[in-house]
Amino acid sequence: MILGLEFAFMRQAFVAAGSIGVAAAAVGYFVTLRRQTFAAHALSHMGFAGAAGAIVLGLSAYLGLFVFSLCAGIALALAGRRLRQRDVGIGMVLMFALGLGVLFLSIYTSNAQSAMSILFGSIVGITAAQARLSLLVAALVLVALGAIYRPLCLASLNPDMARTRGISVARLDVLFALLLAATVAVAVPVIGALLIFAFLVGPAAAAQAFTRQLGAGVLLAMLLGLSVAWAGLAASYTIGWPASTWIASLSFALFLLAQGWRALRDSRA
Repeated sequence: MILGLEFAFMRQAFVAAGSIGVAAAAVGYFVTLRRQTFAAHALSHMGFAGAAGAIVLGLSAYLGLFVFSLCAGIALALAGRRLRQRDVGIGMVLMFALGLGVLFLSIYTSNAQSAMSILFGSIVGITAAQARLSLLVAALVLVALGAIYRPLCLASLNPDMARTRGISVARLDVLFALLLAATVAVAVPVIGALLIFAFLVGPAAAAQAFTRQLGAGVLLAMLLGLSVAWAGLAASYTIGWPASTWIASLSFALFLLAQGWRALRDSRA
């Protein structure tokens, strides 16, 4: 059978990577629109610290990842827009989170492999339960994103106008932070905290370069996210090399292609 779909682990990998690729690209479109890419990257490293801390306490690494990511996302939203966009502050928090993760691993090394898989990802090691969880979380994220789509678009482009129209921008920021944190938490075990941008930013940034329309851009980002995820898995199975490497490389190539297209279009205009 083509692409190794006769194997259960490959079917699970396609389900998990595809669902996460779609959801992460949709959320990532608004992350790039709101200029919060560095904050999103910091969330993944905070999640790694949570996973390592949970291992020290004898809990599931994935439980620590989810709880720490959600709490960090809420804290980031409540801190206000200025703090979220302050690169130096976010960078220091990211460094502190990584330092905590290293400390937790040094304290409890017997199960360090679980935390290391959070850091680098393990697509082909996804279990059936994790694949179902990825699909469920991705579906819930997309439904919730659709529910707040219109006010989120306005708040992302012009928060002052959103406030004059009665939209609670602060509450919307918290809701979006929760969606972002949930997406990061479910994506990190698949792609890894170090390569989260491959799902979260690459397809979204490429879609914004290809089209200026918000609705079409979100749909295009979702299609590109799915394509990158499945193409990376297919290349890994047929050619070799880790799937995460292929996904990150394809995402980067897609970004370069989109930027070239934008430059060509602007020069002609």
